[in-house]
Amino acid sequence: MTKPFRIAVFASGSGSNFQAIADAVNAGRLAGDSVTSSSMQPRLDVRIELLVCDRPKAQVVERARQLGVPAFVFRPKDYADREAYEKEILERLQALEIDLVVMAGYMRLITNVLVEPLYGRLINIHPSLLPSFPGLDAIKQAMDYGVKTTGVTVHYVDGGMDTGPIIAQRSVEITPQDTEESLAARIHEIEHVLLPQVIERIARGQVQLQGNITITS
Repeated sequence: MTKPFRIAVFASGSGSNFQAIADAVNAGRLAGDSVTSSSMQPRLDVRIELLVCDRPKAQVVERARQLGVPAFVFRPKDYADREAYEKEILERLQALEIDLVVMAGYMRLITNVLVEPLYGRLINIHPSLLPSFPGLDAIKQAMDYGVKTTGVTVHYVDGGMDTGPIIAQRSVEITPQDTEESLAARIHEIEHVLLPQVIERIARGQVQLQGNITITS
């Protein structure tokens, strides 16, 4: 019997990417559309085993409840320091035998408590074409700078500020009519397709990490 591919999702806000992943899992697929789906390959047994959220009132917590996904919801101020709550998170991930951690709008920097044991199994989605516009407010950064193209990046997490090896990117044109809100809406549409696609490729063993470069088959 094939071992399930177990994932945990970290999120802090509305959880639209969490929902996109869950929808792909529940549909028995992990590609975001029928054109790119690996329909000729064996169906994946991917399971979301845990949501990790640092904001008890975040909408993603309710999404997880409705989907029946267990959640570890915590308040950072209840812990002595960041390392203390990350140790508890790591223990939960290890107990669940998590294969991949997906940071999907998790708004906290993480330390080596998580990065070192999870390196190569920890990915993040960011709303820009890295290495341009890392960190917070990436969409606003791009608009303020006046670039004509921005996009979405999925990358491995290495402990830096959005500096890990890039797995996949998609570009999004910025039009003269765009507002920050309209551009964000188009970027989120791309995120909801790209992130499940990347998870699928990783689950199928189609992404290899070689130093700071990823090789995708």
